[in-house]
Amino acid sequence: MQEYTQKFDVVGRDVEIRQIMQSVYDSLVEKGYNPINQIVGYILSEDPTYITNYNNARTLIARIDRDDLLRELVIQYLGHKE
Repeated sequence: MQEYTQKFDVVGRDVEIRQIMQSVYDSLVEKGYNPINQIVGYILSEDPTYITNYNNARTLIARIDRDDLLRELVIQYLGHKE
């Protein structure tokens, strides 16, 4: 029996992250928070209390690995894709 190594690419993960972040952003705005400050606080500390529970925003953002989120932010900021 031959064993093959399969390459696994996460197609659409960037789209999922974008959708989650937009939902979290919208929930923070609706609750009257400064969404940029709250999201930055969460990214720096990984403290979930920076994100509101409203509309399950805290649960949603917890689904994103912080390293994946930072990677996508840098890619988007610089406009480069691997």
